[in-house]
Amino acid sequence: MPNFLGIDVGSVTTKVVLINENQEILFDVYLRTEGGPIQAIQRAFRQLCKTVGGVHVAGVGTTGSGRRLAGIMVGADIVKNEITAHAIAARTVDASVRTVIDIGGQDSKIIFFQNGVPVGFNMNTVCAAGTGSFLDHQAVRLGIPIEEFGEYALRSTSPIKIAGRCGVFAESDLIHKQQMGYKKEDLIAGLCLALAGNYLANVARGRKIEPVVLFQGGVAANIGMRAAFEKRLGLKIVVPPHFKVMGALGAALLAKRNYERRRRPSHFRGAAEIASFTCTPRTFTCGDCPNNCEVNEVYIRGELVSRWGSRCGKWHNLNLSSADRSESRWGSGLKSG
Repeated sequence: MPNFLGIDVGSVTTKVVLINENQEILFDVYLRTEGGPIQAIQRAFRQLCKTVGGVHVAGVGTTGSGRRLAGIMVGADIVKNEITAHAIAARTVDASVRTVIDIGGQDSKIIFFQNGVPVGFNMNTVCAAGTGSFLDHQAVRLGIPIEEFGEYALRSTSPIKIAGRCGVFAESDLIHKQQMGYKKEDLIAGLCLALAGNYLANVARGRKIEPVVLFQGGVAANIGMRAAFEKRLGLKIVVPPHFKVMGALGAALLAKRNYERRRRPSHFRGAAEIASFTCTPRTFTCGDCPNNCEVNEVYIRGELVSRWGSRCGKWHNLNLSSADRSESRWGSGLKSG
């Protein structure tokens, strides 16, 4: 039976999901990226090898902010943005979904559906209030394990009003109220309500939220945030069973669909190989024209396997010598475009 892999590499976490032909999840893992996406992917694949051993993988998809690097590393057959991946996962989990609230480590997004088809989306712009990294920071500052953050909020009997227009104001107001001696439970409940309001104003941007509403992403584990959304919206919020890895699940589903349409052999490098090879990214600036393009390269086992970033396409040829690269890095004096 063919199986399909989905990989979602974000700025904070890396997720990998393996599904079978019936779209059943055989394996999933959720790891902290810790500033090293290559190492995080390899840790995930070592766990995959240990858990399920050798399996036939007929297709691989990648998504997330690190989808391009991940795609090169694993030999992906399809590389898609997060909106597409999260949308197909949500629709597969619940065909009646109308709204997806997705809050990850660094970004927030909302996806709107009509008759099972995504019809629009928004993402946060500059404000990261309410994202996983922001909540982690507040939990550390308050001396509370992030796993218990939501439980504190639910114990509150009198949530404190926190200014939630942005992360800076929210943190500043939280510190001020904390110094006034309010209980942690009330502070955290007030913060959750403020962040839910911030999301609805800055991400949903006043657009009507219609049920069924799915809450996805790592922050969905925070029951305080779920309760805050339910209070703000007056709607039941549904957290799907695999809420943490929905992006990776979507990438795997997209890989399956791609395989069924094309029936081509996968470019997948193999789980054992990915778990053990050396992968090194490099970059240089081409000075051959005023664009000064930053050209990115990826080497696997010392061999150049991908290069991108030049606007004119000069560096698309992987066979260009290192001498050529050295000359262009410092500028050859020629004004070529």
